[in-house]
Amino acid sequence: MTRLLDVLAVDDEVPALDELTYLLGQHPCVGHVYAVGDASAALRELSEHPLDAIFLDINMPGLSGLELAAVLGNFSHPPAVVFVTAHEDKALAAFEVGATDYLLKPLRIQRLDEAVRRVQTARGPESAPPPDADEVVPVELGGVTRLVRRDSIGWVEAEGDYARLHSSSGSHLVRIPLSALETRWRNLGFQRVHRSYLVSLHLVTGLRTTDGGVLVHVRDNGASPAVELPVSRRQTRELRDRLVRGPMRSYRPGGDE
Repeated sequence: MTRLLDVLAVDDEVPALDELTYLLGQHPCVGHVYAVGDASAALRELSEHPLDAIFLDINMPGLSGLELAAVLGNFSHPPAVVFVTAHEDKALAAFEVGATDYLLKPLRIQRLDEAVRRVQTARGPESAPPPDADEVVPVELGGVTRLVRRDSIGWVEAEGDYARLHSSSGSHLVRIPLSALETRWRNLGFQRVHRSYLVSLHLVTGLRTTDGGVLVHVRDNGASPAVELPVSRRQTRELRDRLVRGPMRSYRPGGDE
C-alpha cells in the first residue's frame, strides 16, 4: 500500500499559507499537512515530526527559504524541498541548495501535482505509486468487447460525454468523459492540450506556432495518421514545461519524420 506523504507548508503571508495548506491537504497522495509562518517555526516542527517534504517561500523574516534549505542539507535525513515563490530569478540558487522542485505563484494545481510526484520519487519506492503500464480500456465493436492498451493510444478526442481513442488498433468511442481520462492518465504520460484533446507525450514530435496559435504534432502510431492538434493558450505553458523534461524530436511540416 502506498504511504501518504507528511509535509510542511511555510510562508509568512497568511493568505498564501492558507491556500498552500488547503491545496496540499486536498491532494490524494498527501496525508498530514503542518503549516507555519517562518523558518524558526519550521525547524521546530521538523524536530518534532518526521516529514517527507517542506513547501516553502523564499522571502521570509529571519532565515530565508534558501537559507533554511541550506540548513536542512546538513540533516542526516532531510525532507525534500519544494520552493513556492513569486521570484522567477531564484531558481538556480534553489537547485544549488538541493531543491526537488520550484513552483511559481500564483500556484497552479497541475504544477503542484507534478511537485508532489517528484517528492514521491525522491522519497523512494515506498511512497511512489506503482506503475500501471498494462492498463486496458474496454471498447465495444460490433457487439464484441475489445481491450485497448493505454500505451497504444496516441491521442484522445472529446465527443460530448464520450471520448474517441485514436490507437494503434484504430479509432474507438468509449463512454468516458475526456476530463476523467485526463485525471486518470496525467501521471502516466498524457497531457490535456485543449478542451477537446488529450495527447500521449511520447508521440509528440514538435510544436508549431501559427497566426492562429500553437499546434502540437502527434506522429503516426501505427493506425492513425500523424496529426496536428490545436493547443489552447492556457495549456501551452504546461505542455512546453513537460516536453522539455523529456525527449521531443523536431520535425519539418510536410517533411519526413
